Amino acid sequence: MPQNLLYEINSNHLKNIDILNQIYENEEDNYYVSLDFSKEFYILQARAGFISTSIKLNNIFYLLCEIQFEYAILDFKNLHISKKVKSLIKKDDFIFRVNHNIELFFKQLNLYHKNNWLIDKYEKLIKDIFYNYKSDDFKILTFEVYDKNDNLISAEIGYKIEKIYTSLSGFCSKDKKYNNYGKLQLTLTANYLQNNKFLFWNLGHPYMNYKFDLGATLLTRKEFLKRWLSSLL
Repeated sequence: MPQNLLYEINSNHLKNIDILNQIYENEEDNYYVSLDFSKEFYILQARAGFISTSIKLNNIFYLLCEIQFEYAILDFKNLHISKKVKSLIKKDDFIFRVNHNIELFFKQLNLYHKNNWLIDKYEKLIKDIFYNYKSDDFKILTFEVYDKNDNLISAEIGYKIEKIYTSLSGFCSKDKKYNNYGKLQLTLTANYLQNNKFLFWNLGHPYMNYKFDLGATLLTRKEFLKRWLSSLL
């Protein structure tokens, strides 16, 4: 994190349009912390365009809310499907599932990522929303690819706000026999979102090449927020 000082943010800040605009216009800072792991706060910060990870400071576990400087966005008309992924789709040796097994997802995520940030209170919060928050305006989604023996190979988790999907985290098996299954999962997810009339896919940070290989474009914070906020009106 480049900034030297982390500001604490709460629900009142997110409900105050003047404060929120100050945050949007602040080109020096992008990270904010919160001890609020409630469903209300999480949904508010997500709707405002933040994408949150977590951080432990002085043995205190915080939600780390980021209003990014840049975002990778996929418009489905720009989706690029590689030849290798097309071959896997044609082979049809997989099972694609949505919201099938969130418990297994987290178990595998912790195995694949030693420095996983979707843990502790954050993991409990996501599961609480998944199981107990009953609104179509905000939902936790998992996209999972299994082999025909029902082994979970690649998966990701994120959330939908109305008709926009935002990625949080994911994993893919490193076994050579599952080469390109991660890209397969991304492609199947994009197809699912398009078929269900989502407006676009917010892929978050624009620092990973695979997002642009998929067809994503880069938006500045200002460009992103203009599109994001107008889509949620």
